Amino acid sequence: MFEHRVTDIFFDLDHTLWDFEKNSALTFEKILFDHSVKVTLDDFLGVYAPINLEYWKLYRENRVTKAELRYQRLRKTFDAIGAVVSDDIIHILAHEYIENLSSFTHLVPNALEILKYLSPKYRLHIITNGFQEVQEKKLIGSNIHHFFDQIINSEMAGVKKPHPYIFELALTKANVEPRNTIMVGDSLEADILGAKGMGMQVLHFNSNREPDHDHSIMINNLIEIKRIL
Repeated sequence: MFEHRVTDIFFDLDHTLWDFEKNSALTFEKILFDHSVKVTLDDFLGVYAPINLEYWKLYRENRVTKAELRYQRLRKTFDAIGAVVSDDIIHILAHEYIENLSSFTHLVPNALEILKYLSPKYRLHIITNGFQEVQEKKLIGSNIHHFFDQIINSEMAGVKKPHPYIFELALTKANVEPRNTIMVGDSLEADILGAKGMGMQVLHFNSNREPDHDHSIMINNLIEIKRIL
């Protein structure tokens, strides 16, 4: 199904292996309760989710800083739902969100099964745009850290996917040719097009329900990898 022999598989982390939506919701449930922020969780999350995606796109494009991302996604959400929350509380929430996020350890359905299936056959790695201080904790907390040889994050690389250098760094550290790899990720822009531009083979895990495309094979459940590899 893939043109070249595969020796190494690179995974994105959030939304691909680690269940970001579920773990993020649990984190917000905790910190909003702890600080007596009177909002309905579902209303908050419904507005927050697209704002967060928008700010991550701006962050990938270096149009906002990490601090701006963490503050503005909350400020804009509270403003949009008409909740009066002070900047002081927002800064506390932004800090505690990062502190607590990795304490929740839910994985995407079948993530553990597919890692167990692939690990005897291939070398596995991570390429993530997440923050270094959080991503290691996520991997360790969810008990999947040991599956991966190289773990590359955007802070280590100094650039974010889809910038070519983060893929180049990952390939160098793994000591593998692009054509012998597969990048598995949920983002068409950051994971699929970014890796494909470097000559890597790609597999789109369509957890975000993006429109069909012809850039790569698309799957809707990680267990489908078993029929491909």
